[in-house]
Amino acid sequence: MSDWDTVTVLRKRAPKASTMKTESAVNQARRQGAQIDTTQKFGAGTNKQHQTTKNTAKLDRENEELKHDKIPLDVGKIIQQGRQSKGLSQKDLATKICEKPQVVQDYEAGRGIPNNLILGKIEKVIGLKLRGKDRGQSLAPPGKK
Repeated sequence: MSDWDTVTVLRKRAPKASTMKTESAVNQARRQGAQIDTTQKFGAGTNKQHQTTKNTAKLDRENEELKHDKIPLDVGKIIQQGRQSKGLSQKDLATKICEKPQVVQDYEAGRGIPNNLILGKIEKVIGLKLRGKDRGQSLAPPGKK
């Protein structure tokens, strides 16, 4: 004997939140006409350690007095000479300091904005000081010259 009044409903499990974020899941929701919420995260995918400290919009509006500092040309020459003495190309140096080749090009041409982290990395690779009074001197410790 069966009971004709009872109904059994089988449902699929609700998808997890992580699977709902995939591109295929979003496209499927679009096809079905479901509501999709998209938000852009502030600063997503940016490298925080290389942010500029001065307000760039303010710099664009102002005159000569608020320009970013640039790498002096003599420091660019020291970087170039040290790199060539080690037999490195700009790309090789950039790879060793974990930066883009454009950064090394800008520093050598005097267009780069000085960053002590990057300058420190370059100093270690080429073995020459790039900051302070004794620019161009070797990085040997004071007692071992």
